[in-house]
Amino acid sequence: MHSRPRILPSRLAAERGQASVELVAAVPLVLVVGLALWQAVLAGHALWMCANAARVAARADVVGKDPGKAARSALPRTLERGLKVGRRGNRVRVAVRVPLVVRPSRSPITVAASATLGGAP
Repeated sequence: MHSRPRILPSRLAAERGQASVELVAAVPLVLVVGLALWQAVLAGHALWMCANAARVAARADVVGKDPGKAARSALPRTLERGLKVGRRGNRVRVAVRVPLVVRPSRSPITVAASATLGGAP
């Protein structure tokens, strides 16, 4: 017959609270990783919307309308703040600021996209 090894009560007492300490150490790390992942999602969304705004602005430019207004109409309000629209030849370039998770109004990060419709570049 096999007997289980005995755990001494003093050893159990020495490990009491270990899970709490590990949890307190892990929670901030999980939060930081979560915030970093959410920031990456926001950057991807901003780039996607910027590319769409560039296509809309290029279409508007081809038919003689204001590409800036067209780009602004294609963006959600959160991305309109740092909008820049430029034109060189028949290419329209749109740049927007990526909202930050911690301070949405003070983003130093920008993404840009360009589009060309009609004629050769």
